[in-house]
Amino acid sequence: MPPTTPIPTPTPSAPGTPAIPLSTLLADAGLGMRQVAGPREDRLVGTIGTTELEDPAPYLLGSELLLIAGVRLPKTADGIDAYVRRVVQADIAALGFGVAPVHDEVPPALIRACDRHGLPLLRIPPETPFVAVNHAAHAAMAEARHQELRQISEAQGALATAAARTDALKAVLHQLAARLGAWTVLLDPLGNELLAAGTRPSASAADQVRALAARTTARVRSRSADGRPQPPTAAAEHNAEVHLTVHTLPAQTADGPFVLGVAAAVAPTAVHRSVIGTALVLLSLLTTPRHALGTDTLASAALVRLMLGQDPVDVAPLLSSAARQDSWVVVHGRLAGPGPGATVRPGGGPVQLAALGTALGTPYLDIDGTTLRALIPSAPASAPPDLDPAVRLGWTLGISSPVAAADLAIADRQADRMLRHAVATGSSLARHRTQDLTMHSLVSAGDAVALAQARFAPLTEASAPGPVVLLETLRTWLAHHGNWDRTAAALEIHRNTVRRRIAKSAELLDVDFEDLDVRMELWFALRWLTGEQPTGGGEGRMP
Repeated sequence: MPPTTPIPTPTPSAPGTPAIPLSTLLADAGLGMRQVAGPREDRLVGTIGTTELEDPAPYLLGSELLLIAGVRLPKTADGIDAYVRRVVQADIAALGFGVAPVHDEVPPALIRACDRHGLPLLRIPPETPFVAVNHAAHAAMAEARHQELRQISEAQGALATAAARTDALKAVLHQLAARLGAWTVLLDPLGNELLAAGTRPSASAADQVRALAARTTARVRSRSADGRPQPPTAAAEHNAEVHLTVHTLPAQTADGPFVLGVAAAVAPTAVHRSVIGTALVLLSLLTTPRHALGTDTLASAALVRLMLGQDPVDVAPLLSSAARQDSWVVVHGRLAGPGPGATVRPGGGPVQLAALGTALGTPYLDIDGTTLRALIPSAPASAPPDLDPAVRLGWTLGISSPVAAADLAIADRQADRMLRHAVATGSSLARHRTQDLTMHSLVSAGDAVALAQARFAPLTEASAPGPVVLLETLRTWLAHHGNWDRTAAALEIHRNTVRRRIAKSAELLDVDFEDLDVRMELWFALRWLTGEQPTGGGEGRMP
């Protein structure tokens, strides 16, 4: 038995560490402890404390397994009774008594007092030091925490998979019900039951869930009267042996928030609360106007029209009319790895996809592995979109200028080149900039186009790798001021390949690329090749 100390020394658990059942410690053969008094119910132990104070109650936090050797235990039965009464009022989980060196056995008066006041009393044998009890308890707590984290991870994966199904709402509710062992129900802002999963409780419990949801949404609506969105709200009640909780979803409609109701036979645990939090995020995404119950009618109509051959110019208003925006910004991206503070990897599931869509401010995303293309509705005179949140998620971005729907192909090329430029220069993002007052405005569109076509005509008959590749290599090389390494990085080819292509272009065009005037002329001409300039009106634009 270790020496005792005159002050209480509770050993707090790490933040988030779960309590463990008292039976776990009693079942540890290495400790050799056994219960000699008090109720046999399986209480939860949150921490271990040791003390020899005559009155340790003021120093206790509750839920301790309090270990004593009886150094200052009162000598009389009445004193022992008062001691036990005080620690019971401090809400300890159990009392552990170390046999020897002070006492040869657990005092009978202590056994009677613990029976009288309903406090579990454990006998700790002489060969078991208090520190061994402490170590065993914390090892069990760590294992319990590991189990909790595994349960949370498995549940989150199952919920995300369910959210990707065609019947996403129903699948998420079923997964949540299975993970909680509860009845789950999705209520609309008016209190109508949309979907439910799990074993349905009694009619009175179901009615109580709806009534609790109605009161909760009413409070949310009253607080959001000033137009500001309200954070999710939760409320709880009991119905006989059933624990009832309701949670408002983060996304709100004009009528108020959707509500998730849960009726469970057990009180919510830390695992349950974490799983519910994940489900709330997914259900919020699935009940937004874009996703609600599969009624994204405008986007669906646009897809149908495109697949049936309608021109994108005619389809685009369906996707941007709600925002009264008639132009688009195209974004290309490459995923290099999560940035500082990033905890998710975009493209890995519904939650990650939603995070990227939120960062870019658009639902129109195309993610293929580590590459991204996105369309962002924009107004021609509006400020450029803030894409720093997407950069923090690990994306390197190239952004086009705002264009009309008819010029999306041009914006696509602009974004691709800006992405290549960002990669080559090590920048996080690069924007294409259109300037109205330039030398291009001094030359008529027709003359500029004719010059460009004549200047690059010799490339049209080029052998492998072909005129398209040579032209793109020349454009990238000029954009990077003749830097071989940056050009190679932007095109993802070897620098010697860049040199061969530029030499071949110089030979076909019969020019000397060391001449700055030649480079300037070619750069000017490149800007006016067919498909390079937007079709919007204005002097100096290609008709």
